[in-house]
Amino acid sequence: MESSLTIYFFSGTGNARNVARWISEVAQERSIPATTIDIARIDRKHIIPPPPDSLIGFISPTHGFNYPPAMMYFIFRFPMAKGNRAIIMNTRAGLKLSKWFIPGLSGLALWLAALVLLVKGYRIAGMRSIDLPSNWISIHPGVKEKVVASIYGRCRQISRAFAEKILDGKHEYRAFRDIIQDLIIAPVTIGYFFVGRFIFAKSFYATDACDKCDLCIKNCPVKAILTVDKRPFWSYRCESCMRCMNDCPRRAIETAHGYIIGIMFLINLGIIRWFWQFVGNLITMNVDNGWMRLGVNITGWLLTFFSLVILYRLFHYLLRFRWIRPLFYVTSLTRFKFWRRYRPKNQFASGPEGEKEK
Repeated sequence: MESSLTIYFFSGTGNARNVARWISEVAQERSIPATTIDIARIDRKHIIPPPPDSLIGFISPTHGFNYPPAMMYFIFRFPMAKGNRAIIMNTRAGLKLSKWFIPGLSGLALWLAALVLLVKGYRIAGMRSIDLPSNWISIHPGVKEKVVASIYGRCRQISRAFAEKILDGKHEYRAFRDIIQDLIIAPVTIGYFFVGRFIFAKSFYATDACDKCDLCIKNCPVKAILTVDKRPFWSYRCESCMRCMNDCPRRAIETAHGYIIGIMFLINLGIIRWFWQFVGNLITMNVDNGWMRLGVNITGWLLTFFSLVILYRLFHYLLRFRWIRPLFYVTSLTRFKFWRRYRPKNQFASGPEGEKEK
């Protein structure tokens, strides 16, 4: 048995945090010292090496069918192994239809993390996805409280069973059952990382209901929200963890669905990229060089990304004008009362009183 258990987690609305608690709960019942560490609260550039021969866990939600950059960068910087075993887990968008529990998709979330840890010398003891309720309310309303309770009860049992097996010195690689579908959606994973997350995650804005309490800014786990023009501004560090939108006491944070639709329309028509390629073709009109034209195409894609940055700045600037704000408000679905927020109650998620959490 390992001398101790240390779990590093990243969490927005609490799903990954609660899985970490359930795992540590089993360890403590076996008198194994267990610590859960929120990586948003520590210095992620100067990581204290874990004790030799201890069990190390990494748990994070799935964003865009991958670990969010905050967790991946943390794993990249994590110290080399000293006889350590490791477990890798992710929470993903689980749903329930009548009596059937519907699993989410992981994509490359566990596989990239496992590869990095193997290179660092860790022995992977377990890889498992936990299908807790989806919290991505930019896309859909929050899951009903009754359904949340049902999914949480099931996932707590699954998490405990996984922990018991690992702490018995055994292995569990349940993730291999999903490897085919994970590889199929790998292109989506890559596309979301390089483009998608800079569209969806940068469509948040604060309505006139915002009372400048700055709770979203203080509680952002990656410090991605700034104050610009006396309004919250979501920078490109945003991980789409949904903590701000779900926790806002005034329900003032919304998603600009009209803005997203407009951007996607321009991209699908190729207007933005076509414009930059047109400019490049003018420059190389009389040059018959394949490599140069390839460079023009790549430059076109890069400039498309910078166009997204400019368009979001423009979007945020336009929010200054009272006469234009209603245009964004009325095209947002999150403003409707039926568009629930996701706030799992403590009775669904609580861990042991004696648990150590940093």
